[in-house]
Amino acid sequence: MTTQAETEAGTERAPLRFESDKGASKSKFVAAALVLALLGWMGSGFVLPSEPETAEAPAEQAPRRVAVAVQESVAQAVAQVFVAEGQALAERDTQILAETGGQIAEVPVRRGAEVVAGEVIARFETAQGDADLKRAQEERNRAQREFDNAQTLLERGTSTVDRVAQARSTLAAAEAAVTAAEEALADTVVRAPFDGRIEALEVEEGEFVNAGAQVARIVDNTPLSISIQIPQQQLADIEVGQAAQVAFITGETATGEVRFVGRSADAQTRTFTAEVEVPNADGAIPAGISAQVRIATGEQVAHFVSPAILSLGTDGTLGIKTVDDEERVVFQEIEIIRAQTDGIWIGGLPERARIISVGQGFVNDGELVDARSDAEAAPEAQAAPGAMILGASASRDGDAAQ
Repeated sequence: MTTQAETEAGTERAPLRFESDKGASKSKFVAAALVLALLGWMGSGFVLPSEPETAEAPAEQAPRRVAVAVQESVAQAVAQVFVAEGQALAERDTQILAETGGQIAEVPVRRGAEVVAGEVIARFETAQGDADLKRAQEERNRAQREFDNAQTLLERGTSTVDRVAQARSTLAAAEAAVTAAEEALADTVVRAPFDGRIEALEVEEGEFVNAGAQVARIVDNTPLSISIQIPQQQLADIEVGQAAQVAFITGETATGEVRFVGRSADAQTRTFTAEVEVPNADGAIPAGISAQVRIATGEQVAHFVSPAILSLGTDGTLGIKTVDDEERVVFQEIEIIRAQTDGIWIGGLPERARIISVGQGFVNDGELVDARSDAEAAPEAQAAPGAMILGASASRDGDAAQ
């Protein structure tokens, strides 16, 4: 009897085959049919082309113009003004020094007091001075008597001319000594040299002061003097006698007059010093504060516009955009004549100009626009903000710098 293992070892399995299967050949026919159908569909466009389209394509619409607002501007005569910053200086500012030494006996004024010329500021002790003066006076009296006696004896013929001359010399020396003593005594009284205000008082009663020491400082700020610097390019525009408007940092304003214009430039700044005198009769405006000086130098024809409409050209020049008679944008290079808080005056434009006031950032030089007056543009801008810029796209944002 043969075992199962022997049977499996001696017998080899036959491989599976489908050629003999009746249904195996059907898949080949199906695949061939699908390929033929696909080729026929792809080639139908060449064999049976579609009818050409007879409808004409719609004509391309012309681009819409950008709507801008313009203002009609007429040039006007405007005063040209030179503006400079300066400092208010006192007319006179003097330190009063002691002409003699000694002890202070009296100080009759206080710091900040208004004084007049000749008023006593301080007095020294005069005991020594009085004694020196009295002694000099006695010596002069003695010399005077000797001279008189010598003159009388000369007339009687009992004296000589030399004795008279010697007596006259002694008398002159005595008179000089009296004068010196009187001046020394006068120096013990310190007086104000001019009308002004005591800004500093350096001595007190009982204090010992050496000759040459500072006693007080007196300031006269009636009038004031405003010192300014003038650039060399504008020196020819400033002359002595011109009127000047001065605005102080404290809020006060005054009208002054140019009283000095330098003719030697500063080696460092290449500017010229000028002074403007401002009346200050009551002394209300203090010295030392900052001030702005405005001097009218002539007139020039200019247009008044808002600084918001200024533009930069492609080369960086400053200008504005206008609209010509053909509704075309024109970039005009300008110069600033005068600046104010509510606008600026510009030159470089014709006498009449149509200046773009709204939308200048969305148009370029040479571009055709839909120009409307400010009065027409205002209602549309209020009804639909942003509607003024018709046809403008985000790609034009970069043109705003022009």
